[in-house]
Amino acid sequence: QVQLVESGGGSVQVGGSLRPSCTAPRSIFLMGWFRQAPGKEREGVATIDYDGDTTYADSVKGRFTISRDNAKNTLYLQMNSLKLEDTATYYCAADQASVPLNRRSEPAAFNFWGQGTQVTVSS
Repeated sequence: QVQLVESGGGSVQVGGSLRPSCTAPRSIFLMGWFRQAPGKEREGVATIDYDGDTTYADSVKGRFTISRDNAKNTLYLQMNSLKLEDTATYYCAADQASVPLNRRSEPAAFNFWGQGTQVTVSS
């Protein structure tokens, strides 16, 4: 079992920025961020593997940047130009397997999850 610990959510106004982070207890190949708004399914936001290959949801391209510090086993999500529709609980996810790029937006492809951090964007 891998325990992922998230921090850095919060409340901002439209157009603002946040940078949540997620720390794992050890090196793990694939890490990513998912989000879930009330009444909606969990959706993939961005992923990054140990080699630096990234994927992004179309809705966040150009606004969000995922990165990781492999020496610290820490994942980051720089979120800029936040919109009302970005409001959700953001979950860190990880898996040791090399998931194909076209499956990395699927929650079922990840075995380890954090507890979630709330991001609220207001007008």
